[in-house]
Amino acid sequence: MSADPPTWVLAHRRRIGDRIRELRAERGLSQERLAEMAGVSRYSVYRAENATHATSIDHLIQIADALGVDLAVLVTTS
Repeated sequence: MSADPPTWVLAHRRRIGDRIRELRAERGLSQERLAEMAGVSRYSVYRAENATHATSIDHLIQIADALGVDLAVLVTTS
């Protein structure tokens, strides 16, 4: 049985999700369209944006690529 992640991890997860949502909205993309472009499910985009589950690094790379940004843009929290 795994323990819940520490609060600071959840905070980073939320910031990454907010950044994905912000970039998606700037580009006028729906979650469904971003998912198609990234080659992931819409549910994966939803979960990443809402920070409800840990998103795999592979999915984050695919989402970043679909948004036309480096992965660092998604995960930089400053």
